Amino acid sequence: MTIDNITSSSCYSNQSVTFFYQHANKAIGGNWTTRDYLVLGLGLPLSFIVVLANLLVMAAILMNRRFHFPIYYLLGNMAAADLFAGLAYTNLILNTGPWTATLTKKQWYIRGALIDISLTASVANLLAVAVERHQTIITMQLHSTMTKRRVVLLIISIWAVGIVMGLVPSLFWNCECDLSDCSTVAPLYSRRFLIFWALLNLLTFFVMLGMYSHIFCHVKRQGRHTSQHVSEARQQTVINLMKTISMVLGAFVICWTPGLIVLLLDGLQGKNGNANKYEKYCLVIAECNSLVNPIIYSLRDAEMRKTFKWILCCFCRHGGCQPRETLSTEMDSPLKEKSLSYKLEDSVLWKNPDRDSKDDKWTDSVV
Repeated sequence: MTIDNITSSSCYSNQSVTFFYQHANKAIGGNWTTRDYLVLGLGLPLSFIVVLANLLVMAAILMNRRFHFPIYYLLGNMAAADLFAGLAYTNLILNTGPWTATLTKKQWYIRGALIDISLTASVANLLAVAVERHQTIITMQLHSTMTKRRVVLLIISIWAVGIVMGLVPSLFWNCECDLSDCSTVAPLYSRRFLIFWALLNLLTFFVMLGMYSHIFCHVKRQGRHTSQHVSEARQQTVINLMKTISMVLGAFVICWTPGLIVLLLDGLQGKNGNANKYEKYCLVIAECNSLVNPIIYSLRDAEMRKTFKWILCCFCRHGGCQPRETLSTEMDSPLKEKSLSYKLEDSVLWKNPDRDSKDDKWTDSVV
């Protein structure tokens, strides 16, 4: 039965995934091609590495008390979003190529929702990190004084937003009742939703870039008006942390912007945009972003590298690693001596975020 012969209803809710792919002129191959085998052979190992690398980041932040601050918990949540992305890519790879034709609409929507949730959670988390850094540095703090409860609520809110954005296309914003609005990249999605989603994420990118630009300008101005002896150690700490976070943001923008532009092109021009030609390449670039962040943490943060080595040592050698309590108190921090040397001098300029854990605040830590 062809598309033109279906006239029994204004909606096509009972039609299969293949029907919408045919309407969008997006072919579903009946046989496995060389490209399909490459996607399967390279994509699955990459997704596996993404999951393991981000599990390592989350474990490091959990085990090392020097990372028990809001900014690091948000970075840990970013790793959780990347881990979720690795799982979403695995599900996508296992349901692509000729396997796409076997999917029900519910399974297809779930496949797309997992990708949507991981991207939305990553963007929302990066925005939360930007707001946290802006608030702490402008008020001359090294770490935020948010309570654990507020950080947990913030993380829950981030994932709630991601889940809502992932469910919107399947529940409300699809093209099952308006075939002229169907996307070519995601044939069951509404082109209007793709435009909205792409513009929202791109706008968020520009907002974050503006916030970080303001932070860097503020830190530069502040350095000119304070005593070099008082501010040197803390200024360097702030700058190093800001560089790490900026690299994370920069990598995210570089990896995801091409995909968002393709979605925007598809939403605006439909079949005339030929977005399907670039879809696979953009997806590969986006997947690589989930592996980039652990690499950035390893290259930029000596303390994180030491924690990674300690965790890997525990897996590789039985009884060959020091206890967790030793890790949190004896591992040398690159900023330890400077922090101790300037403790008294910095107490005026930098507010101490460490508070009694009984008051639901952050535990003490050398930073």
